[in-house]
Amino acid sequence: MADAVKILVTGASGFLGGHLVDGALRQGHQVRALVRPGRAAVRLGSLPGVEVVTGDLTDEGSLGRAAQGCEAVLHSAARVVDHGSRAQFEAANVTGTQRLLTAARSAGARRFVFVSSPSALMRTREGDRLGIDESTPYPRRWFNHYCETKAIAEQHVRAADGAEFTTCALRPRGIWGPRDHAGFLPRMVDAMRVGRLPDLSGGKRVLVSLCHVDNAVDACLRAVHAPAGRVGGKAYFVADREETDLWPFLARVGALFDCPPPAPRIPLLLGRGLAAAVETGWNLRHRSAGRGSDAGPDAGPPMSRYMMALLTRSATYDTSAARRDLGYAAPRTQADGLRALGEWVTEVGGVAAWTAGPAAPTEAAVSARPGPGHTEQGNTTS
Repeated sequence: MADAVKILVTGASGFLGGHLVDGALRQGHQVRALVRPGRAAVRLGSLPGVEVVTGDLTDEGSLGRAAQGCEAVLHSAARVVDHGSRAQFEAANVTGTQRLLTAARSAGARRFVFVSSPSALMRTREGDRLGIDESTPYPRRWFNHYCETKAIAEQHVRAADGAEFTTCALRPRGIWGPRDHAGFLPRMVDAMRVGRLPDLSGGKRVLVSLCHVDNAVDACLRAVHAPAGRVGGKAYFVADREETDLWPFLARVGALFDCPPPAPRIPLLLGRGLAAAVETGWNLRHRSAGRGSDAGPDAGPPMSRYMMALLTRSATYDTSAARRDLGYAAPRTQADGLRALGEWVTEVGGVAAWTAGPAAPTEAAVSARPGPGHTEQGNTTS
């Protein structure tokens, strides 16, 4: 085991953040868990070796206090929805990350690991993309505010790398696994459970890379200790070993819980048109009601252009750079992960209890509980 250090985890009350806390504890690290004021942290507070601190990415003073004495930062908090103004995404994903970088460096931290997303490379118009690697450039025009602000934040993190302060970014896609109540998989299963998930593939094979939460955690913790000269200033794709044929996979997961498969099949062009119409209608209703494009928790449109793109574009990622520089080998197989997910769903009371969400808020540090567009750190196909 690598030498134990004290790690600050942001978004610690969220899906990925909570698993990062658990993984760090298993390796013998001390953990400081950053949670927003008012967020439930009962589970975190009960874990030996965890110090729960209250803070916010908009509050520089709280970030300075949170980072004090920590040797590493795992930054998983983000605004991970597909609706909202650019100012909201900018404040959470870009300015918040910049503040945390400054606080960590000033407090003497030596390692900063940013949980990014492949969506940082997602263009407005593009087709299927298979085997994408880290040589792929950032686009000139991004798909939406989420994609753009994750990319900008990632670039700030990479540029902050220095001799005494090593930074890197990891890009897991479609994180899934136990304790995820708000990500893409429980949302899809819930829609199947009530017979409201059409097959949007149009008969097209949609190949994707997903990432079990245990694999994301393994990569993040490896990045904490990887040689600075090897990983400093770099970004890495992280994914499961398997490439996944998305729509048969969703049907397979639904079958585990006796849900009917996605149906009926909708032609691609029709599905994309419907997604655009639903999103546009939702935006118009909220603007006319004076609520802007973000009316709070669960306020997102039931379907969006972004979610439709994630569900119908093939996108797979080459993880050889993570294998080479981090020693990453995706320890959890998909079959293994599905077995563990089934056991956990049984423990929490079945599929209805799983997809209904947790009894108390457990969002990441700066995100409202997302609607179906949620894609990443709780997340989603992101």
